[in-house]
Amino acid sequence: MLAILWKDLRIELRTKETLAALLLLGLLTLVVLSFAFDPTSPLREAAAPGVLWVAVTFAGTLGMNRSLLLEREHDCLQGLLLAPVDRGAIYLAKTAANFLFMTAAQLVLMPLFVFFFNLPFWLTVSRVAPVLLLGLLGFAAVGTTFAAVSLRTRAREVMLPLLMLPLAAPLLIAGIQASATVMAGEPLAAIAHWLKLLAAFDVVFLVVGWMAFEYVVAE
Repeated sequence: MLAILWKDLRIELRTKETLAALLLLGLLTLVVLSFAFDPTSPLREAAAPGVLWVAVTFAGTLGMNRSLLLEREHDCLQGLLLAPVDRGAIYLAKTAANFLFMTAAQLVLMPLFVFFFNLPFWLTVSRVAPVLLLGLLGFAAVGTTFAAVSLRTRAREVMLPLLMLPLAAPLLIAGIQASATVMAGEPLAAIAHWLKLLAAFDVVFLVVGWMAFEYVVAE
């Protein structure tokens, strides 16, 4: 697993294609949606959590589309499947790589989000960070599974969001609600139930993806 993860990280450090795509789409989403609200309107602050998770969804979906694309284009996936490696380990490595790429993108996008919506920097970042990390892990878990499902379909760029986003809806709702609560000044204890839901979502889809990946890539 660590060897596959290190291979993906080395490729990304060399090409920076996935990270650049995530940053560009996330930045465009933040810029466009930030100009949709009057800077003096209270609606701007109320819409901020939704805007953050829309940017996460758009950029994350793009990252999932690319997660197995290089393996398919260079027939590396066949080599991985023929290697004496547990296929669940391949899934965990891909999920970890997707999680790290999305987290790296958010490290850049989060300060820009705080700037565009004129939010208190440290208060927002420190309180939203646990919600965001749990959300990104769940998004990577479900996205990697369905990226493998849609890998051999003819319209995979369309099929992936159609398959993934309905199942990711509970995660997005929990992320938006928890982010809105902490951005309103409530303590982390006030979102304990949302954090538990996000953690449960992560565990369920990591286990399901790990168990199902062998059958998904075999078809």
